[in-house]
Amino acid sequence: MTKQTFLHDKHVALGARMVDFAGWEMPVQYSSIIEEHKTVRESVGIFDVSHMGEVIVSGEDALPFLNKLVPQDITKLVNLKAVYCQLTNKKGGIIDDLIIYKLEDKKYLIIANASRIDDDLNWMVRNKCGFEVSIINESHNYSLLALQGPKACELLKSLGVENLPPFFHIKRAELFNINVWISRTGYTGEDGVEILIRNEFSEYLWDKLLDAGKQYGIKPIGLGARDTLRLEAALHLYGNDLDEETTPIEAGLSWSVSKDKTEEYNGKSVIEKQLREGITKKLIGFKMLDKSIARHGYDIYFEGTKIGSVTSGGVSPMRGDNIGMGYIKNLDKLAVGSTIQILIREKLHDAEIVKRPFVEKKNKNNI
Repeated sequence: MTKQTFLHDKHVALGARMVDFAGWEMPVQYSSIIEEHKTVRESVGIFDVSHMGEVIVSGEDALPFLNKLVPQDITKLVNLKAVYCQLTNKKGGIIDDLIIYKLEDKKYLIIANASRIDDDLNWMVRNKCGFEVSIINESHNYSLLALQGPKACELLKSLGVENLPPFFHIKRAELFNINVWISRTGYTGEDGVEILIRNEFSEYLWDKLLDAGKQYGIKPIGLGARDTLRLEAALHLYGNDLDEETTPIEAGLSWSVSKDKTEEYNGKSVIEKQLREGITKKLIGFKMLDKSIARHGYDIYFEGTKIGSVTSGGVSPMRGDNIGMGYIKNLDKLAVGSTIQILIREKLHDAEIVKRPFVEKKNKNNI
């Protein structure tokens, strides 16, 4: 049975086109994807991302337990600080990519992808032996709203939230007399926040934010624009750009792997070997050199030989061209500026390898 967020009826009333996403009935668009995309890049958009998972890990061994699960060094987290990381299997493959917040000593909040919540929890329980730790799935109790765009923080400040947390931090706050968690995170490349609120207050907060945001040009944003926004920012999508057969190093996420971590973690030997000796496949970004669009699963060629496949691809509303990402063999002769081909409907189309992200990230200035 397809699940619905607490805001489902709000989306329907706004005329959203609803689709099944990771077992949830979610809004893919309210108007046009390009219009919604540009709203987030130019003013502020509000997203319902309540399908995401929230897990609380607490107890005497919460820290060493999490350190066993991820390549990041969780000992370096201070209270109310967050870190992006991957939940790795014993071969270094990515079970999920996560954000872990340290709420207080011995208590952490994990944000997980909607499609991976059950797999994540299963893996955590399998690794729990020997640790004094509690793992509680709170996903069914909370809604998650995202305010993203250059005017998102201005909107929040107008509502009395003066001291917003720095990038990748979280804080308690009150919005319209409701107690919420506000984190300076997002999935668009823009500045903004994600607001964690108990389900029973979610509809009220959604309406109040839409009303208060009118003067800032706020619009509700669906999953269609969420995907084009994250692609322009070269942010990974689990199931497309990440999976259990791909390591963080192959995915271009070596920056998120602690190089001086002494504790053992799942897949450490594989990941450290790749850091020392290199990788056989790598993730690249590319732009199409004609009007064709590369889609997930399309083959990538170089000099007549298949060398990989596209993981994500589509239109870039801000650039005006078509972009994508994909895994290719790690060949020395291929670098930024090289020409490759994408097989689209049995015809090869030229593309150029380019640097990622495809547009400048606006949230990095808040680090």
